[in-house]
Amino acid sequence: EEREIAMKEAGYNTFNLKSEDVYIDLLTDSGTNAMSDSQWSGMMIGDEAYAGSKNWVYLESTIKEIFGFKHIVPTHQGRGAENILSSIAIKPGQYVAGNMYFTTTRYHQEKNGGIFVDIIRDVAHDAAANIKFKGDIDLNKLQKLIDEKGAENIAYVCLAVTVNLAGGQPVSMANMRAVREITAKHGIKVFYDATRCVENAYFIKEQEEGYQDKTIAEIVLEMFSYADGATMSGKKDGIVNMGGFLALRDEELLQKGRELVVVFEGMPSYGGMTGRDMEAFAIGLKESLQFEYIQHRVLQVRYLGDKLREAGIPIVEPVGGHAVFLDARRFCPHLTQEEFPAQSLAANLYLESGVRSMERGIVSAGRDKNTGENHKPKLETVRLTIPRRVYTYRHMDLVAEAVISLYAHKEDIKGLRFV
Repeated sequence: EEREIAMKEAGYNTFNLKSEDVYIDLLTDSGTNAMSDSQWSGMMIGDEAYAGSKNWVYLESTIKEIFGFKHIVPTHQGRGAENILSSIAIKPGQYVAGNMYFTTTRYHQEKNGGIFVDIIRDVAHDAAANIKFKGDIDLNKLQKLIDEKGAENIAYVCLAVTVNLAGGQPVSMANMRAVREITAKHGIKVFYDATRCVENAYFIKEQEEGYQDKTIAEIVLEMFSYADGATMSGKKDGIVNMGGFLALRDEELLQKGRELVVVFEGMPSYGGMTGRDMEAFAIGLKESLQFEYIQHRVLQVRYLGDKLREAGIPIVEPVGGHAVFLDARRFCPHLTQEEFPAQSLAANLYLESGVRSMERGIVSAGRDKNTGENHKPKLETVRLTIPRRVYTYRHMDLVAEAVISLYAHKEDIKGLRFV
């Protein structure tokens, strides 16, 4: 009864729930991770100087070492980096190609006059297709875009590793290499969304030939050798509650980025982060490269996915690196997409169990800014996102039991409408 009141007051939007009313919180893995004893120790040596903080020196050198980029611009989180990159790298009317959109990324690109084009392989839009590296860019789509629009009209390629809205799907090293070869011929820059790059590296080590004996650190360094820069939210694979950066090779872009970071984020030596945040971020990045850590992280997500699949629950396959995605189209076949099945499924999962999840479907896709019509993505999903180092396997059991219980009376799930 209490959950019914809370959900109604929240407008059937899980983001509007108070955290104290949530039992197990799987809304996001962004900034909800548990920091280690080493990270908490680092918080105690925060140098809060307005410029030249020793913690910034440590964070900058750590990022350069791990990712191989020459220039680093700190930001408060990933969307701050997206804002700066979109502002300095897009001319109005240019196209930005990417392996599926992400909400804030696409907004910043379009806000700065860019036209987003999805060039992910078609199978990524098929929730039931269980194949490796569903996040790969379709090289034919990329070449076709270059041929039709002209290389000069393409601002850059935005390559996400992993692809969140496809289900946390990884990109193969072979695909990254091939994208670099094509874009290099035409002078087109490639920028990665590095938010969950360590998870991507784990999948490469596990599934791509020739990488089984490579360390996670070696794989990450090679991944980014094929990029001109990257944005990163440290709130995921950085295992911190706040932080991010923009990494660049080009000095001209660096100067433009530094000008804008002062306007939107803070000085170029903290970018919206405190000194203690930067220290914890640097330590978290190094910890994320430990194989035992990242193996446990991915396998815990897979454990939940396996339990649901074995019970006949429709999910996005294969299970990705940070979340299990319920396939709302197959979960609620009695609802049309205009009835917001994923949004309703997320609301009903909370009512069933107190588990908070997130819609990733027609609501997240937004509306056409010119026509006002809803974008209608092929994937209509509910994301069960696992924070790092927070929950146990018993928590995963309880979540699985809740989803299975709801599925047994899925016909009771009603659609929603905007009011």
